[in-house]
Amino acid sequence: MPIKLENVGIAVRDLEEAIAFFTDLGLTVLGRDTVSGEWADTAVGLDGNHAKIAVLQTPDGNGQLELFEYLHPDAIETKPTLPNEIGMHRVAFSVDDIDHALGIAAKHGCHPLRGVAKYQDVYKLTYLRGPSGILVMLAQKL
Repeated sequence: MPIKLENVGIAVRDLEEAIAFFTDLGLTVLGRDTVSGEWADTAVGLDGNHAKIAVLQTPDGNGQLELFEYLHPDAIETKPTLPNEIGMHRVAFSVDDIDHALGIAAKHGCHPLRGVAKYQDVYKLTYLRGPSGILVMLAQKL
């Protein structure tokens, strides 16, 4: 059975804030919608499911994020994920210039958790907290 990754879904507290962050990093909005109804309740497993969504694509056309802001039921705030927690972990992006990408992230109030590291002589990389506490990894191939 062939399988293909369609997207990574991320619930956010503020859809516009998240769209601004990811589009400034270079992703493109493919579409937006508001979803609700019996089909959405069934698919997601929540009664009264109602959310604003946006699908964003990476410039190479291979990666997509689906961001959603819940209108109903109320979104549940949790502590931000830590790098060593089990479960959904982070979203990672390759960038041509990590310093430039970090400058863009800083304009959104997002900074590295600890700094930029060099992995062997292959990558410069860092984790940062994006909008809604999302862990984002940026990596620049050397």
